[in-house]
Amino acid sequence: MRDLVVSEFVTLDGVMEDPGGNEKSPYGGWSFQFWSDEAGKYKFDELLAADALLLGRKTYEGFAQAWPSRTDEAGFADRMNGLPKYVPSTTLSRLEWNNSQLIKGDLAPAVRKLKEESGQYILVAGSCELVRGLLRHDLVDELRLMVHPIVVGGGKRIFPDGIDRKTLDLADAKPLPAGVVVLTYKPKK
Repeated sequence: MRDLVVSEFVTLDGVMEDPGGNEKSPYGGWSFQFWSDEAGKYKFDELLAADALLLGRKTYEGFAQAWPSRTDEAGFADRMNGLPKYVPSTTLSRLEWNNSQLIKGDLAPAVRKLKEESGQYILVAGSCELVRGLLRHDLVDELRLMVHPIVVGGGKRIFPDGIDRKTLDLADAKPLPAGVVVLTYKPKK
């Protein structure tokens, strides 16, 4: 059985919307000013430790547009392009990015089945609506929040108003340069 790990860039006020500014959201574009070599190493090590990606439709579409044409000396792009990618969607009928598989139907049973396979963990990045569904169904084994030292005052938050109460245990806290802190939580047993 493998774990499902959610890893998100968030602001101090919990916003996860458009951290890179690619969607031109009024609440986006806040993460790069805090980027560091240490943050890059953390994200690369995280990707190397996973053997599958689970992505929401919007995140998948953005990644599928960006990653196939990228290369880098370290091999991050090769890893992104080579990993199996699973995409729950009710609107997509085909996935163009290599090693991508569409998940149709109920989210919870499909993800439980993926988790039952052997291997390294399944990594979820971005994918706000998907993450909310995974949390609602208690499918998240680890929640990693890269908290950036900025308040943006609005936008999609990882935990919206009205979400069911959850208690989590802090498993690790890792400060990075430029004020970013990686907080790792696990569901309370």
